[in-house]
Amino acid sequence: MPVNLISIDDLTFFYNGLEILSDISFTVNKGDYLGIVGPNGSGKSTLIKNILGILKPQKGCINLFGQPLNMFRKWNKIGYLPQRLSALNTHFPSTVEEIVQMGISKSQSQKIKKALELMGIGHLATRLIGELSYGEQQRAMLARTLVGQPDLLIFDEPTTALDPETRDIFYTQIEELNRHKGTTIILVTHDTGLIGKYARHLLYLDKKIIFCGTFKDFCASADMTGFFGAISQHIICHQHDPLERKQ
Repeated sequence: MPVNLISIDDLTFFYNGLEILSDISFTVNKGDYLGIVGPNGSGKSTLIKNILGILKPQKGCINLFGQPLNMFRKWNKIGYLPQRLSALNTHFPSTVEEIVQMGISKSQSQKIKKALELMGIGHLATRLIGELSYGEQQRAMLARTLVGQPDLLIFDEPTTALDPETRDIFYTQIEELNRHKGTTIILVTHDTGLIGKYARHLLYLDKKIIFCGTFKDFCASADMTGFFGAISQHIICHQHDPLERKQ
């Protein structure tokens, strides 16, 4: 039997009188890799903030790890990287290594070193976080999120400021955590044509759920063909090799 880590039922959220999310219901099972995509303003980040209790819905229920959100206390089970690094005080006199260390105990220094090297910032370990470029700061925060290896990782547009090589390293590492260590992943991304290469399930959101299911089901859906068009549908689904797509 699948184990639900997240269960959302009939979630509705308003902001300044405008309905941002409408009747959202879905589950995320242990070991799943869910890609959340949708146009700008579709409510993707708002959905994540509701799941984490940062925002409170006007209607609906959210359960984390089998507990109602208001009863959940084991936040060390969840790693979260927001869309913007506004929570990062770049004037705080901490080194990159110290920032990453916040996600783990000091006794596990090898994991810290590995996470820094994985993100290509091992050489920046002793630099102050405020001295780094935005892209380098993003890498540091990714390293901090990954180093503790929590049961659930939630990323909101994590690759926006990354160069292509670091982006590929990130996606590969996340896939390895999911497939070989059973880490549950939720990844919000604008990379609609890329996420199907890695994720197992797709949630397409535009204030309400347009589609939620496997990429195979997405590919076979006549409704999604009508919504996206056959070419875009097959680019998203990653169920075909390039030769098949041209036929």
